[in-house]
Amino acid sequence: MRSPRLTTADDHALAHDLAERAGRLLLDLRAQGGDPAALKDAGDRSSHEFLMAELAKARPEDAVLSEEGIDNKARLTADRVWIVDPLDGTREFGEPGRTDWAVHVALWERAAPADADAAGELTAGAVALPAQGITLSTLNAAERPGGISPSTSGAQRPLRMVVSRTRASQLAKDVAALLQADLVPCGSAGAKAATVIQGDNDVYLHSGGFYEWDTAAPVAVARAAGLHVSRIDGSDVAYNQDNPYLPDILVCRPAIAGLLLNAIREATHAI
Repeated sequence: MRSPRLTTADDHALAHDLAERAGRLLLDLRAQGGDPAALKDAGDRSSHEFLMAELAKARPEDAVLSEEGIDNKARLTADRVWIVDPLDGTREFGEPGRTDWAVHVALWERAAPADADAAGELTAGAVALPAQGITLSTLNAAERPGGISPSTSGAQRPLRMVVSRTRASQLAKDVAALLQADLVPCGSAGAKAATVIQGDNDVYLHSGGFYEWDTAAPVAVARAAGLHVSRIDGSDVAYNQDNPYLPDILVCRPAIAGLLLNAIREATHAI
């Protein structure tokens, strides 16, 4: 049995609200146009400053880990840590017309608040896709339309595996070849995970390395939506680690998790 958490309904609502409001700020900034490099820098900075200010007001006692901020190691003994990516998919944000960028806001909590060595997990999260007019969150995950139930399979079509549009890993290509799956390129990690959460794609597999803020919010929402989430060896994905680097991840429908993990083992010769 899991230990009691400190999460309240307000945390789910706060994650949703902050991701959505940061997204609107980014849309307004993007509408001003200008040099793409300057626009991307301004997007990272303005969204980070907004989220930090709002979290300081709403949850002053919580720690924050942000891609754009200094990593305060006090988070390692904190009971609650917000893990945010103010602009996931900066490259896509700077390209006119692209909609595959996101804002991530997630909450990690320690299992036993009095034990600094206790394991913790994600308890709330939101992924805003501002250019698509969508915010997926633990507040509304159970209300998402169909397409992610175990009965929805690739039996009538090839599996669809969403991958990086610029650096799809060799593992993803090898697994796709083994399963005769279609590769679907997409931008940010949040946008990729969202396509699986919404049922547009079946699998998000990444083995090229990224960081906790790239996946914390997407993982929180995916889990709330009933999807399988793990490392590529099937182990749990851990957050609020001393080193926030995360080597790999697998997000898919539960019904095909075994199929994917077996294919990964075959592709990596780890059978």
